[in-house]
Amino acid sequence: MLDGFVPWPEHLAADLRRTGIWLGRPIGDLLHESCARNADRVAVVCGGHRTTYAELSRRADRLAGGLIGLGVRPLDRVVVHLPNIPEFVVLVFALLRAGAVPVLALPGHRKAEIEHLCAHSGAVAYVVKDEFGGFDFRTVAREITPGPRVLVSGDAQEFTALESLGADGVPLPPVDPSGPALFLLSGGTTGLPKLIPRTHDDYGYVMRATAEAMRVGRDVVYLAVNPVAHQAALACPGVLGSLLLGGRAVLTSSVRPDEVFPLMHREEVTVTTVVPSVLRLWADSGRPPGDLSRLLIQVGSAPLDPDLAGRAGRVLGCRIQRWYGISEGLLTHTRLDDPEEVAVNTDGRPMSKEDEIRIVDGSGNPVPDGEAGEMQVRGPYTIRGYYRAPEENARSFTRDGFFRTGDLVRRRPDGNITIVGRIKDVINRAGEKVSAEEVERQLRTHPAVQDAAVIGVADTVLGERTYAFVVLTEAGIRPAAVKEYLRGRGIATYKIPDRLVPVPRLPRTPMGKVDKKALRALAAASAR
Repeated sequence: MLDGFVPWPEHLAADLRRTGIWLGRPIGDLLHESCARNADRVAVVCGGHRTTYAELSRRADRLAGGLIGLGVRPLDRVVVHLPNIPEFVVLVFALLRAGAVPVLALPGHRKAEIEHLCAHSGAVAYVVKDEFGGFDFRTVAREITPGPRVLVSGDAQEFTALESLGADGVPLPPVDPSGPALFLLSGGTTGLPKLIPRTHDDYGYVMRATAEAMRVGRDVVYLAVNPVAHQAALACPGVLGSLLLGGRAVLTSSVRPDEVFPLMHREEVTVTTVVPSVLRLWADSGRPPGDLSRLLIQVGSAPLDPDLAGRAGRVLGCRIQRWYGISEGLLTHTRLDDPEEVAVNTDGRPMSKEDEIRIVDGSGNPVPDGEAGEMQVRGPYTIRGYYRAPEENARSFTRDGFFRTGDLVRRRPDGNITIVGRIKDVINRAGEKVSAEEVERQLRTHPAVQDAAVIGVADTVLGERTYAFVVLTEAGIRPAAVKEYLRGRGIATYKIPDRLVPVPRLPRTPMGKVDKKALRALAAASAR
């Protein structure tokens, strides 16, 4: 067992395998079997390149052999820092086959994050693209000291070329399905990311259960717009889940409607996953050419305005499905047969009947349906602890194994939940509690507000003042007019932002979340 990894209690693991929720099979073996069943079908599409299942399996096994020859052993960690390209899929498949553990970095990560991931995971190798999106990623590799072995996809220069590794006929080691398959990263906006170990057992279940929830099978064509290192694009069902089904994964790093819509039409995409800001971009671009009626767009990662959810479905001519998910585990989603009122206004119900949710107040006592409280979760795919983080685990998990999400949630009597905000994202203005998430949601309903972020700023009189940073679609809109609009929406006076600050764009963390730490620094600078 990997030191620092928190395993599932044996009796729970046994029950989950006995009931068939967990298969007790390594993900690499399941992918290998899917490749054998679908050898002549196209597995991965990227630009003009099309990779069949047979070729994917051959390349993955040869690379696994090359990595083993390089000294990579079962449970060794390898930081994967690749964009949405076929090499990402081949490498992750190869590491799973070799029993090594991919640590999935995001394309936006740079020296600080990568150095942390390599050191904290104890990585034996760091795999990077040579150049992408105008950035030379080899410069990151040169800055990490001391650093692990560097493998480069493309022009390796002084490093080892990933494409040079390959060996046929190398025996592959047995893999324990109860151990970590890969490490995801925590999505918080403070501090460096924590490592989230997902096992072969629990993550294999996620891929199967999300596919079932979306009613997709071998005919699925999944378009990865978000970085594949994100959970949704990776496994909900994402790229890996689609490959387990025998479907097709289409990779792109563009969200531009003039590039994405023709790609969707050409490849007959059936599922994709986006954040609300991308959905708004697509909806604002008007009706796309071609028929997208087969398309299901999963939307999550940030609050989705009900008006946008309804409008996007009508404009794009497709189905919209709201999702809530945490890399630590729990997934909720609306059902495809939900009435419209539920589909556009809630974040759905838990994916699994085995999921346990409790919503509690600040003292840990359950709150009635309809009241906001912190959501705590436990279930067959929610982790039991972060990797090598005993102090964080003591804060984040209850004694009976529930994970404290830090999310403020309201649950309806029908079991559907709505994310209200974050516990730490509540502003204390003159003793009144203001949910930043609620004010942001109200601001986004204004036709001239493309996006918004709300923070609290220390104030000697009020305790905290409310600052709202807004991205406007129209020049010349006065902050006073936006405030008057909010009053017209009927929200409490104390929730009206004390100051509205127009900005060209909101700063974001490498995980894609709004960087409120940067906004606080901006607010402090403007106050000087």
